[in-house]
Amino acid sequence: MKQVYNLYIDECGDQNLSNFDSQFPIFTLCGILVREDRDRLLQEQVRELKNYFGGHQYVILHSRDIRKCQKGFEILFDLNVKQRFYEALNIILSQEGIYIIVSCSILKEPYIRKFGKYNDVYAQSLSFVIERAIFCLDEQTSSQVTELQTIVEQRGKKEDANLSKFYNELLQKGTYWVTPQRICNYASSFALLPKKANIIGLQLADLVAYPITRHLLDEHEPNLAYDIIKKNIYTSGDKILGIKILP
Repeated sequence: MKQVYNLYIDECGDQNLSNFDSQFPIFTLCGILVREDRDRLLQEQVRELKNYFGGHQYVILHSRDIRKCQKGFEILFDLNVKQRFYEALNIILSQEGIYIIVSCSILKEPYIRKFGKYNDVYAQSLSFVIERAIFCLDEQTSSQVTELQTIVEQRGKKEDANLSKFYNELLQKGTYWVTPQRICNYASSFALLPKKANIIGLQLADLVAYPITRHLLDEHEPNLAYDIIKKNIYTSGDKILGIKILP
């Protein structure tokens, strides 16, 4: 029996190395890997959350908008509603094993000192995210035919064209640890979709990316959201493989 996994990828921060916010000197590309049947369950749970708190399922869950109580989340200015909203959202995100996190974060200042300012950190991060997704699928589906569908949020015409080109190069060349044959054994599609498409998996990737990024900036800062999602970070044995930090 064939299994299908979806890998939803979104970012936190920007990949600009030449001019960046010294208070937020980091870029994170975060993927959540979800088996298709579990994906359907997550989508239904999120639609119910949206309908209950926003009155419709077309509002886009975006970490910054939720924190700022804007773009459909003005209802969260009511602290009682905000508490209930976060409790309901945390129940969804805390479900252990329903999704798996694979992410890559670029610490910009040390990265620039080591590699300079001219690398494509988005592409570099994507190669890691896909590589670790392949590792994970090897463990999850050793005896079954498995397809991997990768879904990324659009950023711009030029950026999307470059990313599609880089993805095709991954299929042809592989990575340091993963041969092109291993990637092609799984990879079935690569889609770049706009935010307005309201893809729930991309919205969950966005919600997961922010607490991971905050944790890496200051692991001693209280971070309830990270505590909730950290058990879904990809691990193999006692090794945490779902978070890569560069350099």
